[in-house]
Amino acid sequence: MQVTALAIPEVVLIEPQVHGDARGFFYESFNQRAFEQATGCAGRFVQDNHSRSAQGVLRGLHYQIRQPQGKLVRVVRGAVLDVVVDLRKSSPSFGQWVAEELSADNHRQLWVPPGFAHGFVVLSDSAECLYKTTDYYAPAHERCLAWDDPALAIDWRLRGNRPLLSPRDAQAPPLAHAEVFT
Repeated sequence: MQVTALAIPEVVLIEPQVHGDARGFFYESFNQRAFEQATGCAGRFVQDNHSRSAQGVLRGLHYQIRQPQGKLVRVVRGAVLDVVVDLRKSSPSFGQWVAEELSADNHRQLWVPPGFAHGFVVLSDSAECLYKTTDYYAPAHERCLAWDDPALAIDWRLRGNRPLLSPRDAQAPPLAHAEVFT
């Protein structure tokens, strides 16, 4: 497994060693010991989520202000641009973002620690994502951040196209008005 710290060092890209030939491929998608060594996160995962989205869908920058979730994200069909924003007010990288393309072909996984907003836009005809979370989904504590906040200036690779958004994501507040972590 190769682990790469991104511009925000707590967010890491995990690339498993893939063994393949004409018959198909094999890789270890999760190993608790290797994950802990790579990320320093000794917590356990309590929930697995699976989502399917069509091309151009942007799943907004979501986070839980209480019961914050760490997420290990991978794509099993298609491709997405996965985006993470640091919402920890005390962090030197507060308000900064990183993005990585995750796809079924590149087998990459992204570790999103608690305290970050997470979202993605679908680049292929459709995409299916799997994520492991370190805490349970708590709708009462879920918050959204404006995907198009000029203060963040996230490059979603939309090439002039308007993404398909949920009503909630379309009305999310900008960083200046968002509830953030201390």
